[in-house]
Amino acid sequence: MSATQDLDAYLVGGAVRDRLLGRAVTERDFVVIGATVDNLLERGFQQVGKDFPVFLHPETKDEYALARTERKTAPGYHGFAVHADPEVTLEQDLLRRDLTINALAQRESGEIVDPYGGLADLDARLLRHVSPAFVEDPVRILRVARFAARFADLGFRVADETRALMRSMVEAGEVDALVPERVWQELSRALGEDRPSRFFEVLRDCGALARLLPELDRLWGVPQPIQWHPEIDTGVHVMLVLDMAARLSTDLEIRFAALCHDLGKGTTPPDILPSHRGHEARGAALVDALCDRFKIPNRCRELARITARDHGLVHKVDELRAGTILDLLEGADAIRRPARFHQMLIACEADYRGRTGYEERPYPQGDQLRRLLDVVAGVDVGAIALATRESRLIPERIRAARIGAIKAARQEPE
Repeated sequence: MSATQDLDAYLVGGAVRDRLLGRAVTERDFVVIGATVDNLLERGFQQVGKDFPVFLHPETKDEYALARTERKTAPGYHGFAVHADPEVTLEQDLLRRDLTINALAQRESGEIVDPYGGLADLDARLLRHVSPAFVEDPVRILRVARFAARFADLGFRVADETRALMRSMVEAGEVDALVPERVWQELSRALGEDRPSRFFEVLRDCGALARLLPELDRLWGVPQPIQWHPEIDTGVHVMLVLDMAARLSTDLEIRFAALCHDLGKGTTPPDILPSHRGHEARGAALVDALCDRFKIPNRCRELARITARDHGLVHKVDELRAGTILDLLEGADAIRRPARFHQMLIACEADYRGRTGYEERPYPQGDQLRRLLDVVAGVDVGAIALATRESRLIPERIRAARIGAIKAARQEPE
């Protein structure tokens, strides 16, 4: 007997939704009706769920969960009581889900079970909540925004009534109860979508961005010089940069650096606008504060910090003296960590091309700095050390040799 023979199991959630949208199905989750924990264990399923009964199929390793209901017991993400019972129906299980397009089930025969209008919302390209219980879990605000980013190319939008519900949740302080790790989990997943800007636009629309990422939210309405930024608005620019970074690279670190590169412009003194003198240093400090708050991994923090601090220098490399270029390379630890420096150059390219009318322009600054890094890294510091009798002179001679190598590569006179 197979593990699922005579088991009342349904394919649910994202696998059903994505199949109907013609998208690749990467995981298959099932819900089981009318069964108990012992029933599944006897069939060879392995229990893995801690908070509620989830099992792995003994052969396919697909996830099977017993049908359950959830009840809100306290504020925030963890305040739920879960009830799994053979009496719980498929419709009751689907009712606890966030969006109608995720509340679809499919029988083994292929028949779709759609108690809450998910098929119609797929056709209408709507992200609509299943029930008023949506308000019980603030993570759902982030999930709706993430689905908006994932399906932006298909024209999905948030239903008006769901937008209103999300705003009311923000006003009630629900997002303030989110734990930092869960915010970062959703944020990092959103950054992996093809149009990550939609995530932040949806959060801004419902007021959640101001609560969670005020450093980013305050950028909208901040002007920039029109000769360099035809789009003028800093918030608009950052979203263009983020989507350009997504076009240029799949790296989470690069996309996060693009998101954070201009945070300092939100703290520019009003009397010097639209100039943003000194925003790079201010931005680097804001990156650190944001990363501390959400416990963001160091690899993302470090790249975002040096990008915020140094992107202005990278853009004008043609105007820099050889010594300043060396300071840039050494300050970014490019000689020891060339791969991270190359990531920064991609983030800087996204910044340059993330402007209205600049999308297809070349970015020779990146190639020039890659070449100059190779030149500097090729200086034989060991030979210089051996040839220098006084050890105190070694650092300045290495520096002189590296500057000379940069000048030679740029065909500058000594």
